[in-house]
This record gives sequence, C-alpha cells and structure tokens, in this order.
Amino acid sequence: MRLLIQLFALVLFVTGCATEKAEMGNVPFSAVPGIQEHHLDPEFWIRRQADAGKVVFDAKAIALQNEKLQRIDASVHQIEKFPATLSAAQAKEWIGKLSHRPEDPLFDEQGHEITAAAIDELVADLNLARLPDTQPTRYGMVIQRADLRTFPTRLRVFSTKGDTDIDRFQESALFPGTPVAIVHESRDGRWWFVVSSSYAAWIEKERVAIGTAQQVFDYARKSPFLVITSSTTRTVFTREQPQVSELQLDMGVRVPVLADWPSDKPVNGQHPYTAHVIELPIRGSDGMLSFTPALLPKTADVATDYLTLNRTNLLHQSFKFLGERYGWGHSYNARDCSGFVSDVYRSFGVQLPRNTRDQGVSPALNRIVFTPADTHEARLAALRELQVGDLIYIPGHVMMVIGFDNGMPYVIHDTTGISYRNSAGAISRVPLNSVSVTPLTPLLLGGGQPLVDRIYSIQRIRPQVLK
Repeated sequence: MRLLIQLFALVLFVTGCATEKAEMGNVPFSAVPGIQEHHLDPEFWIRRQADAGKVVFDAKAIALQNEKLQRIDASVHQIEKFPATLSAAQAKEWIGKLSHRPEDPLFDEQGHEITAAAIDELVADLNLARLPDTQPTRYGMVIQRADLRTFPTRLRVFSTKGDTDIDRFQESALFPGTPVAIVHESRDGRWWFVVSSSYAAWIEKERVAIGTAQQVFDYARKSPFLVITSSTTRTVFTREQPQVSELQLDMGVRVPVLADWPSDKPVNGQHPYTAHVIELPIRGSDGMLSFTPALLPKTADVATDYLTLNRTNLLHQSFKFLGERYGWGHSYNARDCSGFVSDVYRSFGVQLPRNTRDQGVSPALNRIVFTPADTHEARLAALRELQVGDLIYIPGHVMMVIGFDNGMPYVIHDTTGISYRNSAGAISRVPLNSVSVTPLTPLLLGGGQPLVDRIYSIQRIRPQVLK
C-alpha cells in the first residue's frame, strides 16, 4: 500500500530495440507512450496467449497456498486461533506498531500544519492507559465497507501543503462480512482497534457488529454462496432495511445465498424472482450482530464459486478496474496498487498480504528473488520469461503482467502517474491517478535509474516447480 513518494514520478526512458524507440518517441492518442487503443482491451492480450483458458492454479492448490500463508506469513493474523484472553502487552504491541507519534510535519486540507497540541490529542485518544491487564477476546463483523485508520479520527493529513490526495492516516479498508477481533476502544468511545486477517488498525464502531466466534466465523463458511466478480456491485435499494440498501460489495467478496427462500415471499417489500436472495450482516441498536436477507440483482456480475484461475479470467478481472481512480489505502471508495492486485486475486479465492512490502517478500508464494548483485542484463533476461498474472515488486509498488507486444512486457497497475522522455529527449509528465496500462522495461525512477534495476521480487501466483 505504502507507495514511496519518490516512486510516484516514474520516468519512461527509451531503451532496447528500434521498435521500442519508435513507439516511445511518438506520443499516441492516449498521451501515454507505447499505448494504443487496442492495449486497453483485454481481448487483445487474451488473443496473444497460448492456452489462455488452461488452468494455472486449481482450487486445491490455492487452498494449500492459503493455508501456508496463514501458517507462515507473519503479516497475516490467524484471528480464529486467538487465545480466549488477550494481554495488554499484546494489544499495545499491535497499536504501537501502527499508531506511533508522527515525526514529520503534517498538514490539513487547508494547508495548515497540524500542531503539536493536536498530535498530543490524537495520541491521548489511543486511550492506552485504560487497557486492562487482560481481556476476553471479542469478535465482530464488518457490516459495510469501512476505512481503517492510523489514529481514531477522520482527520485527513498530508505530507505537503496542497497535496490532498494521499491521506497519511488512511491505512486500508475492510469489506462487509469480514471477521475482526475487537482489541481496544478509543477515548471518545467511537472507535475500535481491530485485528483482521490482513490488517490491524482503527475502525469506526458503527461499521462493526459484535458477535460470537461461532457467528462470525461460520458466516464465512456458509454455502451456497456467490462471489462478486465485478469491480463493485450494489444490493437493491430498500427502505425497509436501510443497512443493506444499495450496499457496495467489492470484487472477491463472498456472500451466502438463501437458496431455500420461498419463491413467493417478498424480501424487504420486493418480489425476489429477479434477484439473488443473499444474507448480509447488520448491527442492532445494541451493537450486536445479526443477519438479514437482501437482494442482489440477477444482472450483477457474480459467480457461484471462485473463478477458475486461468489467463483469460485474470485479464478480464484485472481490466474491470481499468480507469478506476487511484485510492491510497483504499480511499475514494477505490483501492491502491496492492489492494488492486489483492482484489483481483481474491475473485479466484487467492489470499495475499495487504501491503506491498509484505506481498513482495511473502514466503508462502512462488517467489523469484533479485538482489543488488543481479546485473541489468540478468534482470532483462528474467523479464523475458514473465507470464500473465506475475506480480512485479519495486520498493513501494506492485504491477501485474498482462503480456508482451513487439517484444516488450506490459503491465496493469494502480498508479498516480508516469513520466517519459519524448522524441526530443525531454521529460514529460502524465498524471494518471488510476488503474492504468503501461509498458514495463522503459520505466525509470527519479535520477534516471532503470526501474528494472530496483525490482526485488516477482511473485508468481502458481504452483512452484519442484526440482
């Protein structure tokens, strides 16, 4: 998630064969070098794949990898296996890892510097002195898409005046149906510090309902179910049950289906024959968890199981986000670079760590490691072996491979923007701020260093080849 600021201004540089130079020097319709209209069509990339429909990773192998991720990746929390009680030391460790006092200046949306006194209040809001020595482990469930925050506040803060896109207190987001362990309450009583499988942070209490462990974890195992396969979809409007009215469900979210719902029984005042009757969590006035039926239109892009992981489906799923606004930490009701690849792969049932830094080094995945000792030529040779769906990591950023054109690898990634050298050799800036398609090998970092030379990992979401 945490894209490094110096990596936001990627620079496209003309290298390689004559074909690449011609493409890079001539700015096309899109003002993005190397991109023509056909590059924005997933079918173009699918047609270039041999055996595009061949299974890359079957359901059994995916389940084994997910189990391995839960077992050996330290960035993933096995909250269902938490002990019956939690200590203050453990809670303080989780909170302190995230909510430490900022060292650098921060500014609000009006460009005013956040004062030391205001920071003092944020630290006091953590309410650490009220942590009990031990507490029973409590569980809850997210009832609607909810932001995860560094501190228990909606205050948006930024590193520089006037740059109000990247809120430094925005961490991530959780989706409806996500189980969490409830660890602590803020000083004002409006926020909880929660631990989910993928992240630990502050969440608004109104977005979480308290339930028993059995309620919370059984929901995720209910069958039959639907998997959301569009970028986002929404439930049908209902005034009878506002909590599930036009509720956003993002790609990869799994929802139980009430298959035995009587065909002549209305759901929230509406006949159900034109929709799927699904079950969603809601929060009672007492804060407790219960479940209610809701309608999801039959026109919604959903599947009755996780999608088959093949190149055709990978390309279709990733391109469904094309053009979505970049959202640091899942802000703007969207997602960032690591959130983008996580959501795509979640539609296949594949679990990934939340942040780029954790994804890139996860020992549970099929990883190709690069070190400073690897030469530029050796790296280029490795890039020639890239396959659709491979995830390429540089510090603070991840890109997904979509194929080759004229011998050049292309990627789809959620990025703030790129720069490139035009035919005159001058650097031009293209602010993208969206899920975008770009060439890979011509990219440079600030100062002219080839991006290729900063790749430290390629994660291949497929079985490892035993030697």
